[in-house]
Amino acid sequence: MLLNYQQKQSSLSENKKVCETIFIIHGLFGSLSNLYSLASVLQEQHHTILVDLRNHGSSPHSENMSYQDMADDIFTLADHLNIESFSIVGHSMGGKVAMACALQRPERINKIVNADIAPIAYPDKHNDVFTGLHAVANKKITSRKAADLILSEYIGAPELRQFLLKSLRKIGDYYQFQYNLTALFTNYASIRGWASTKVSFNKEVLFVKGGDSDYILPQHQNEILRFFPNAKAKVINGTGHWLHAEKPKAFNRVVADFFN
Repeated sequence: MLLNYQQKQSSLSENKKVCETIFIIHGLFGSLSNLYSLASVLQEQHHTILVDLRNHGSSPHSENMSYQDMADDIFTLADHLNIESFSIVGHSMGGKVAMACALQRPERINKIVNADIAPIAYPDKHNDVFTGLHAVANKKITSRKAADLILSEYIGAPELRQFLLKSLRKIGDYYQFQYNLTALFTNYASIRGWASTKVSFNKEVLFVKGGDSDYILPQHQNEILRFFPNAKAKVINGTGHWLHAEKPKAFNRVVADFFN
């Protein structure tokens, strides 16, 4: 599957070395616009490629959504762009896609950054989110305000509702979600899961944790090091799972320092 993408060439002059081509991958319910600010910072010294994962943004829809499928999509796009080796930054589900790429084709991946995600299976963290999104999808929505009002019955945090509603698009007289809600719900067990493997990735990996988030915990260290023995970690204090949105300058600086 060929994903929708936006490519940003490095702003360095031609006589200066570009260190990396970096794919930037959003998380569940997101789109390539979520990490624009990071791409702008990295673009100072690197080529960046923002992608919409399958069933998100303007990329094609599919009934299948395993991490192997999503990793294959990244390699298909890299082949389409004639890019042999590259690095990846991924947030949440996008981080799992990055890890799947590294374990699937380690010879093609240089480095990865995983934003607030570990290579483990997670419990259900999105029951209220899916219930609220289905409530919106089942109504004829004529305004974002109406969608937010319905969603507020299930999700109290306005910033989370705002994020989820970014994918609302007006089609004809009514608003609809860009992401394939049916496929995301059907594949949710796979999305929050993780397929174990004996393969490891021995190059540099950075795990960036939100200080207040429970997505990366001390008990996950053994699993992280089993797959990624050269992993390092950074903590951004005062942030939760959406660390790139809560403290973008700190997050962008940590990622840029890793690649520079």
